[in-house]
Amino acid sequence: MARRLARALGRRGAILLSYGVVWALYGYAQVISPQPDQRGLQPLLNVMPLSVWGWIWVACGLVAVVAAWLPQGVDAPGFLALPLIVLPWMTSYLASWVTGDFPRGWVAAAIWGLIAVPVIVVAGWREPPRPKRVEGP
Repeated sequence: MARRLARALGRRGAILLSYGVVWALYGYAQVISPQPDQRGLQPLLNVMPLSVWGWIWVACGLVAVVAAWLPQGVDAPGFLALPLIVLPWMTSYLASWVTGDFPRGWVAAAIWGLIAVPVIVVAGWREPPRPKRVEGP
C-alpha cells in the first residue's frame, strides 16, 4: 500500500503533500492558538488579523495537498502557493528587524526563507520516469 501511494505521488507530489500538511497545520495553529510574541508580524497584523493570515496558510497548504496528486505540469499551483505565503511572513520579520521592533526578525526571515528553498528547488525538477515492469515468461 505504501509503495502504491509513493508511486502515485512521486517525489514532487511527496514534497507538495508534506509541505502542504505542514503549512495547513501551521495556519490552523495560528487560528486556534496564536503565537504569543507577535512583534515580528506586526506589519502584517496592520493589514489583516492573524486569524485571517492563518486561514491563508491553511488555504495554501490545501492547494499544495490537492496539487500533490496531480501530474507534473498541472501541479504548478501547489509549487506557487507554498512559497507565496512565506514571502509576506519573511518581509514582515525583516521589516520588524529593520525598524528595531523585533531584534530577531532577521533570524525568523532567514529560517522561513530557507524552509521554502526545497520547494522552489523541487519545482524545477522533472519527475523521474517510472521503471517499466518486466513481465515474466
